[in-house]
Amino acid sequence: MEQLKGTGVALVTPFKADESIDWNALEKLINYVIDGGVNYVVTLGTTGETPTLSADEKLDLIKFTFEKVSKRVPVVVGIGDYNTRDVVKRLEKCPLDEAAAILSVAPYYSKPTQEGIFQHYKTIAAASPKPIILYNVPGRTGRNMTAETTLRLAHEVENIVAMKEASGDMVQCMQIIRDKPKDFLVISGDDALALAQLACGMDGVISVAANYFAKDFSALVKAALENNFPAARTLNYKMLQGFDLMFSENNPAGIKAFLSHAGIMENQFRLPVVPATDALYRQIGEYLKHLGI
Repeated sequence: MEQLKGTGVALVTPFKADESIDWNALEKLINYVIDGGVNYVVTLGTTGETPTLSADEKLDLIKFTFEKVSKRVPVVVGIGDYNTRDVVKRLEKCPLDEAAAILSVAPYYSKPTQEGIFQHYKTIAAASPKPIILYNVPGRTGRNMTAETTLRLAHEVENIVAMKEASGDMVQCMQIIRDKPKDFLVISGDDALALAQLACGMDGVISVAANYFAKDFSALVKAALENNFPAARTLNYKMLQGFDLMFSENNPAGIKAFLSHAGIMENQFRLPVVPATDALYRQIGEYLKHLGI
């Protein structure tokens, strides 16, 4: 799992005005982030608006990402749901031969107990042909996966190899880092907290911001992993206002506004996500102008 250390980027899904997938823009984005130095890419993460994609579109996105990445960096595929049986079926049907791992979000909406979360992951890990990365994001799922549950899975289920932690709870993060198996990776899912979490001992970040700040964010993570915190702090403070703007209304509305300003893709979405407000869009433009971008 050394290949999953460093900077991963949760790719957005570009759309055209007619709401079809903009494949040319996605290819442009993939090349942009790889040229910017990210260590791997994640397709079909929640930042990719996966709840609005059809089953066929998800398969097409997996195949397209493999083709355009062309083994330049590893590819992680997002496959998660609150329906355990459905996740197992999708693991069986998806073309995963070229995947480095599966990123699977904790069950959402149904708010299962910790035992339910444990059994969910144990079941999908047994069915998965690829290693599983746990994903704890209680702000979206409605239920926190505790440090105890994470550590139980890490120690007891062989095919579970990493955790993307986006609870925002620094004490919980440190408990996991302290008590995890030696080869189990702990990956930040919070761009604004990434520097602090890397200082605590995390192994990298799966980032939204790296869609736009590919070069600077990758350099930040690399510097922090090399214990060069003065350089990492400089980069962090350069991007800090950008992180705030990105997430002030909605993800991925914020990051798509940045990418629209950069000319990488149109500022288009599928409902229920809508574009950033005009006021926020202007703020982002002024921030980028201030940076000289």
